[in-house]
This record gives sequence, structure tokens and C-alpha cells, in this order.
Amino acid sequence: VEEIDVTALEDLRTQLNAERSEDKAKLTILPFLMGAMVKALGEQPQLNALFDDENEVVREYGAVHIGIAAQTPTGLMVPVVRHCEAQTIWDLAAEVSRLGEAAKSGKASREELSGSTITITSLGPLGALATTPIINHPEVAIVGVNRMAIRPMWDGTEFLPRKMMNISSSFDHRVIDGWDAAVFVKRLKTLLETPAMIFVED
Repeated sequence: VEEIDVTALEDLRTQLNAERSEDKAKLTILPFLMGAMVKALGEQPQLNALFDDENEVVREYGAVHIGIAAQTPTGLMVPVVRHCEAQTIWDLAAEVSRLGEAAKSGKASREELSGSTITITSLGPLGALATTPIINHPEVAIVGVNRMAIRPMWDGTEFLPRKMMNISSSFDHRVIDGWDAAVFVKRLKTLLETPAMIFVED
């Protein structure tokens, strides 16, 4: 579990939504997290992988296909946003919205519900301050988004109100070392706290 100051990200998200054209989907925090994950996974591709337990084979993927765990009237489903590495923040928002609606209405196809290489799980406002996400087998990592709250944070001189959110991640320790998991989470924290870095090309 890592604590993230998302004040700057929320300011950017609010500004982008206010300026967006009518044909663009509204930005939630998910597209930003997905963009941060794409960047972090580019540096640590071993986390963007599937582990075949039976044959003891790990398959790493260059393409990032992010599953978005969604609660539907018929239970939990995980629609998949494919090739996140090739999409803009607006493209990701539109696809998350489209797939979420398809899953909730029962119209999501088998292809749209399979093929993820890593998953995000979020309960939105219903979420707790911290959770323990269960890995979406055969993936080796999952990132959980917890509830956002305004909390007083000490800046060295005074307490200031900041928008804080915890992310909870789980990793398959048979494949991912604790050090690599910690580096990944720290990179997500840096990117989400300085959201402009998500859009800077290496």
C-alpha cells in the first residue's frame, strides 16, 4: 500500500474536463493511472506478464492490455483495454467508458473480457482506505485504487489540505521480487504525483 498525493492530478483532470469537446469522454482518474502504468511497465516489462503455472513458463508482453475490474449486475467482470501503450489519455477514457457500459449491460464480447496482461481494480467512492487486491490469474500483478480523501499534510511549515489516495498492489512473488514490486509502486507514485511526467516521452 502506498499513499499518493493526487492534488496536482485532480487539478489537471478538472481543467482538462472543463476544456474538453463534447465528443470526448469525461476523464476519471483511471486513464491517468493507465498512462502511468504503461510508462512504468516500459521500464519493468517483467510485470506485464502471464505465468503458466502448469508448465512453469512466464510470458512477457510488449503490448499493455489492461483489465479493468468492474462490478456488474451479474457479478465481477474484467473488460480489457487493449494496446494502452498506443492510446492517448482521451482514447483510454473513451474505451474504459465503452467497455464499462458493455460489461454492465451484458453486451461485452468474450474477446473484450479476455487477454489482459495486468489489471486495475477500483471500487470508486465505495472503496476503503486500503484493500488487498487479488491477482487476476494468470497475471503476475494487480493495482488497486482506493478511496480519495482530503487530509491535512505537513509541508515542513504547516498543515495543508491535500487530496490523498492509497493504491494497493499485489504481486506473484514466484515471478516478481519484492524489490521490483517496490520500484514499480514508487514509479507509479512519482508519475501520479507529477502527472505532467506521464505525457513526457523518453
